Amino acid sequence: MNTNNASRKEFLAALLTTGLVAAGCSSNKKSPFEAFAAEDVKETGEKVKLLSVDGEVIEVDRAYLKPVPEMPPVSNSEARIGMAGKKFVMVIDLSRCKNLRKCQNACNHMHHLHTGLSWLKVYPMHEDEHTAPYWQPTTCMHCDEPPCVKVCPVDATFKRQDGIVLIDNDRCIGCRFCMAACPYSTRVFNWESPDITEEIAKQPYSCESSVPQKKGTVGKCDFCPDMVRQGELPHCVSACPNGTFFFGDLNEDTVTNGAETFRFSDLIKDKAGYRLMDDLGTKPSVYYLPPVNRNFPFESGLENS
Repeated sequence: MNTNNASRKEFLAALLTTGLVAAGCSSNKKSPFEAFAAEDVKETGEKVKLLSVDGEVIEVDRAYLKPVPEMPPVSNSEARIGMAGKKFVMVIDLSRCKNLRKCQNACNHMHHLHTGLSWLKVYPMHEDEHTAPYWQPTTCMHCDEPPCVKVCPVDATFKRQDGIVLIDNDRCIGCRFCMAACPYSTRVFNWESPDITEEIAKQPYSCESSVPQKKGTVGKCDFCPDMVRQGELPHCVSACPNGTFFFGDLNEDTVTNGAETFRFSDLIKDKAGYRLMDDLGTKPSVYYLPPVNRNFPFESGLENS
């Protein structure tokens, strides 16, 4: 078949008829994307694996990929609404936590928190002398019935339609009622100005990035909605080398740590997932998998190693 003389429509029809698209999905075949590449594209030799529309893993040269520009920042009024049709959820597998605190460091760094403050904490847990100790990463639970929202007198703490609970530091008056109401003690108070550069300090405050933080206000884990809006995972999820954190959409019933993807309902059922202080009626959006069949022994002193 002479594809040079065929129209694009005829060429696509021929591909579907003869099965060349399926053949192109093999890693040792020429990529189907290359047929439509511009003549001036120079291959780099670097192959990138992609998932085709047929569910096949294919390899294409990086030169054929077009860079996706960053999403423009949303206004704070839009940030307060959230993403339609989404219900975000996190799963933390306690059997995988080694207390490296890469998650904590990534969160602190990307949100430019003041030295000594952390939105994500890792606690050593030990119920009694007859049980084994384990490490428990703890974030904001992003409750469906958040007590922090109910007590805020200025609507600085709010819950979005996608389930994420955020703080608007432009409205926060530092009364700390939300800190007193939170049963999980996941909020921190900015007693000092954050450690930020002059360039970051000049940026307009964003509810979605929580940057820049402000002295005299409250801060907490925000599920990194600015990253999620761009199709990326929260910083703690991508930073953990052991795949401890899973993040996803409850409406899609899917969670992932970047390397593994599970059906949320099956994961919680099969691994006996649970929520902290569920009897309080806060309905947390963070679930835990018990520390059974642990990947690592309980050891101290491994922080930041």
